[in-house]
Parts: sequence; structure tokens; C-alpha cells
Amino acid sequence: MSSSNEELQELQPAIISYVKDLPNMCSLAGLACTILAIYFSIIGVYYAAMIGMIWAVAFDWADGLVARRMKGRTGSDRVFGGQLDLVIDIVSYGVAPAILLLSYGKFDPLFLPVAFIVLAASAIRLSYFSTFGLSDESKYTGLALDNNNIILVCIFLLESVLSAGVFSMVLYVSALTLAALNVSQIKTPKLSGNPRNVFLLAFYTLGITAVYAWKLL
Repeated sequence: MSSSNEELQELQPAIISYVKDLPNMCSLAGLACTILAIYFSIIGVYYAAMIGMIWAVAFDWADGLVARRMKGRTGSDRVFGGQLDLVIDIVSYGVAPAILLLSYGKFDPLFLPVAFIVLAASAIRLSYFSTFGLSDESKYTGLALDNNNIILVCIFLLESVLSAGVFSMVLYVSALTLAALNVSQIKTPKLSGNPRNVFLLAFYTLGITAVYAWKLL
């Protein structure tokens, strides 16, 4: 029995060995962008936070595109990459938007329920997808979480033209609406699976980055 366990341990790769897998590097780069978005949200530099949030999506889409085009990846590589992607998604599309809401709302307790709903919807959405996958070959059940960041960074452009109080309510309602769509039964296309959409996202990311970088200056 002990020899069998030793052989099994020898067959198992080191945990850190998966870091050198290129798709996982993209996933971790997206996580780094999310950490920056969370940091800038907490200190109130929201335009920088928007840049981090959209780049998190860009790297998330890139890892899938790279993984599909790479040859020689083993079954364990694919499983590990999928699990890593799911764990990072809850941070990028659940934790980061929740912290953005709390911070912009000056950490008013009134924003705690919506922050919880955003995070809970993300966890439920990802658990459902992990269990059932796509509803068919190209559609999700419910709005995919990456759309949350794509939409929120666009909505945040209104921050400079609305009063802080009004925009807080806009952000509040937008977050609740997105959370409801995340766990709804609507069918939405898998945008990240199409290389054309990846390039469109790249242009959108560069455009959003340029706009918010200009606002920072």
C-alpha cells in the first residue's frame, strides 16, 4: 500500500509546476490586474480601478484562446486551468465589483446588502456553470460574469457627469440588475470563444484604458 502511495505521489506534478503553463500565466496576470483594481478602489482612485477591471477580463479571455491553440496539454493541465480560472473569476467578477460598490458608497452599511448580492450571485453563477456547463455548444444560462466588468467600466464613464449621490444610485441599481441577470434563465452567447470577439475586446480594452488614463492625468 505504501509503495502504491509513493508511486502516486511521484506521478503527481508539483503544485508550482502549473504556473509555467502559458494559459495559467494569463489567468494569474488577470488576477494581478484584479488586485490592482481592488487596491485602487479601496483608496478611491476609481479610474485606475476601471483599468484594472477591464484588463482582468482581457487576460481572462486570452487564457482561453491560448489554451485552445496550445498543443500537448494534458488532461490534468486542462482540469487545473479550468479550476484556476473559476477561482480567479470569483475574485475578478465578484469580490472586485463588491469592493468597488462599498468604496464608492463610502462604506455606508446601506451598500452591504448589494455587495453581498453581487458576490453571492457570482458564487452561485460559477457553481452552476461548474456543474452543468454550457446550455448548448455556444450559449450560457444566465449572463456570464465577465460581462459585469465590461459593462461596469462603461457605466463608470457617467461618474464624471453625474453628482456623486446620483451616480451612487446608478451604480447600486446597475450592480443589482447585473446580479439578477447572472442568475437568471436567459441564454447568452459565449463571446470569449470567438477569436473575433477577443480582438474586439482588445480594442475596447485599449480604448477604455486610454480614456481612464486621460482622466487620471
